[in-house]
Amino acid sequence: MRILIAGARAPVALHLTRCLAAEGHSVILADSLRFPLARASRFAQAFAPLPPARTSPKAYAAAVAEVVERHGIDLILPTCEEVFYLAAARDLFGYSLPLLAPPFDRLAEVHNKYRFCQVAQGFGADAAETRLLTASDDARTFSSPAEWVFKPIWSRFGDRVRVQPETLDDLCPTLDDPWIAQRYLNGEELCVYAVAHHGRVAALQAYRPLYRAGRGIGAGVMVAPVSEPVIDQFVTGFVRHTNWTGQISFDFRRDGSGKIHVLECNPRATTGAHFFRLEDKLAKALIEGHPATASGDQPMGVPLAMLIYGLPDSLSRGQFGPWWRDFTTMSHLLEHPSDRSTRPWQMLALLEATVRAVRSGQGLKAAATADIEWNGTPLL
Repeated sequence: MRILIAGARAPVALHLTRCLAAEGHSVILADSLRFPLARASRFAQAFAPLPPARTSPKAYAAAVAEVVERHGIDLILPTCEEVFYLAAARDLFGYSLPLLAPPFDRLAEVHNKYRFCQVAQGFGADAAETRLLTASDDARTFSSPAEWVFKPIWSRFGDRVRVQPETLDDLCPTLDDPWIAQRYLNGEELCVYAVAHHGRVAALQAYRPLYRAGRGIGAGVMVAPVSEPVIDQFVTGFVRHTNWTGQISFDFRRDGSGKIHVLECNPRATTGAHFFRLEDKLAKALIEGHPATASGDQPMGVPLAMLIYGLPDSLSRGQFGPWWRDFTTMSHLLEHPSDRSTRPWQMLALLEATVRAVRSGQGLKAAATADIEWNGTPLL
């Protein structure tokens, strides 16, 4: 098959490129960044530049449709939040795209952190108490804000999240920028990546973030695989209930008694996909829905991200020794002996993100996804 991987900037896009090529498929990459990480792979046959989806959704849709026709694409695999714009191109703008993703309305529902917590009840890992905040006065009703976590309903990678704040004087949710308050759970956080076809799970791997791109929040930059039956049960039930087709990921947290609660849904690919080695047939799970089991059993991380995020956080907590042990023993998430080194492309990608951050006045994480994120804005 000829497969288009969108969101080529994501580390998981690089991994999916290798997995698909190992099964004999042709991979075309697409992104609105000039130097997305997956371009480092020798297995990518071509790269298609796209306009920014967030500011030009109709131009983005037309460009993707042109790429599909020009390269004879049989399947589109999204990896990041461009999935919303691809689904909109198919479902709202009327383009015939072979997209592996649910309908746009379903994607929007689970991306909304408040609606998701309502939908996700009854599958064995119910969300913690969650309240919707749409006005400044809503925030003033919390007499003990340190017992809660506050976050926008449209957000990613821990953006603007406030964990156990002392005060909410400057928190100003609105109807256009609604927030949620979730009861804080004092336990470890767990995540899961899954692939589903027509309501049936084809691949699933749970994992635990060991270090993050941000203190206590943000994407994991070093992760370890875990096995948790409650998570398996939740994903199976949720996927069946929603008749999900595509990639889907969730974040969970344990409470003080050890019970697991779901926090939020990411209807896209996440780091857990990397635990599927090339021989684990993840490509068959994605394309045909055939069962795939991950064989990766060791912690893995991104060295550059561990230096940028993990090291400063560890030094501030006096934990250099454990960080050094983890840094020197982890598997390198981005490297594979059958492929070219990603180090030059990592530096190019970092430089491009840095330039965007400086020009926009945003932080590095925000600038890296600003052109593809979707925050509930009407697209028609």
